[in-house]
Formats: sequence, C-alpha cells, structure tokens
Amino acid sequence: MQSLAKGIGLLEALGARPGALSLTDLADLTGMDRSTTQRMTHTLVQLGYIEKGANGRGFVPGRKILDRTFDYLSHNLLIERASPILTDLQREAGERVDLSLFDDLSIIYAWRRQTKRQTFFATLVGRRIPCYCSSGGRAIMSHLPQQRVDDILARSTLRPITPKTETDVAVIKRRIAQARESNYALALEETLLGEIAVGCAILDHDRQPMAALHIAGSLSEWTVESFVQRFTPLAIEAARALGGGIPR
Repeated sequence: MQSLAKGIGLLEALGARPGALSLTDLADLTGMDRSTTQRMTHTLVQLGYIEKGANGRGFVPGRKILDRTFDYLSHNLLIERASPILTDLQREAGERVDLSLFDDLSIIYAWRRQTKRQTFFATLVGRRIPCYCSSGGRAIMSHLPQQRVDDILARSTLRPITPKTETDVAVIKRRIAQARESNYALALEETLLGEIAVGCAILDHDRQPMAALHIAGSLSEWTVESFVQRFTPLAIEAARALGGGIPR
C-alpha cells in the first residue's frame, strides 16, 4: 500500500510545475529519496504513465493517464446525461459552457465546450479550481449547511488566482448567501482576467449539490447586467433539468 501511495504521489508531483521534471525535482516534491524515486519512475515509464520529456530530458505525464480519464468520464452517469443538454445550451447561448464536479474544497471541470478563441487552460477538462472563487463552487456551497461552508473556507488556502480573486471570508460568505437567494452565483475575473461567469448547482436525488453548470463570457462583450439577464435563466433551467435521479 505504501508503494501504491508513493507511485500516485509521484504522478501528482508531475503536475506541480510546468515542463519536464528531473529525478531531483521529483524527489524534492515527493519527499522520497533519489533511489526510490528512480525505481518508481522507471516502473511508471514502463507502464506508460510517465514519459521522457523533450530530447529525453526529465519526465512528464504519460499518455496512459488519458485512458483513465476516458474511463472515468465514460462511466459517469451525470456527464452522459448532461452532454446533449449542455450541447444544446451552448448552441443557444453562444458562449462557453462548462460542467464541474464538486470535490470537497474544489470543483473539477469534467465537460467544457467553447465557441470562441479561449485561453488554453479554459478549454481543458481536469482543471481544478477552489470553490471559494468560482461561480460554480459558490453555487454549490449555497446548498450546503453553514457549518459545512465554514469548514470548507477554513480549510481553503484562500490564495488569489488573479488580482481580482476575492479572498475575504466575510465577502465570500455574503456572495454565497446571495447565491442561496437567487439560485445562481457570479464570478468576475476571479479565475481568469476579463471573464464573467454564472454558475448554478446541480442537485442529486437527495437535493445535495454534486456538480455545477457554468456559462462564461467576456467582459469586453458584455456588461455584468446584460450577461446576468441573458444567461442566468438558461443556466438555472439547464441545472434543474440535470438535477435529481442520479446517485452521488
């Protein structure tokens, strides 16, 4: 079991910095000695979960990881059910539509569909964003008991992603309370400069939040008022259509 944990820790360390990482980098990030790091890395290279970097220098995540991503996405009933609904929503909205999954302190993007040129990272599934600064995360927290919200915020690092990221706990709690009243949450440039996003929670059959739906656009094309007026009814309707009937 310890070997399994070390191997997973090694895979996670590869995402800590951009570019290829050396054995020394991986040993420092995982806390393992160089010999153990070398053996683990060799095994994971043989299995295809780690690959050599450009010109054979350093190590990067391997293509085999994408197989496991496919396994997860293809077995997730919510994503299967959401795909046609979100495709229709994106076609009607003409803006980027995302589906994120709730994972304690974070949301993880599991379905993303763009219509215009987007920032590269805004198009990738698997990106993890803290709940406290995302529209979907705040929408999800608006359906949780206050004690759970307090716990999430207490354990969050509250580190800004952009200069506009809100990290004041009192302000975040007010925005969660607003989302509880309006059935949607709003984020302005908090994870990506120039972006406005509305998020609505998707509830399971027990009325517990399990995911969120997002519609995101550019502040160069929309005022806050016009974006909210145009897209919140669409987001709320789609989130309600996806809720219920799916076990967590």
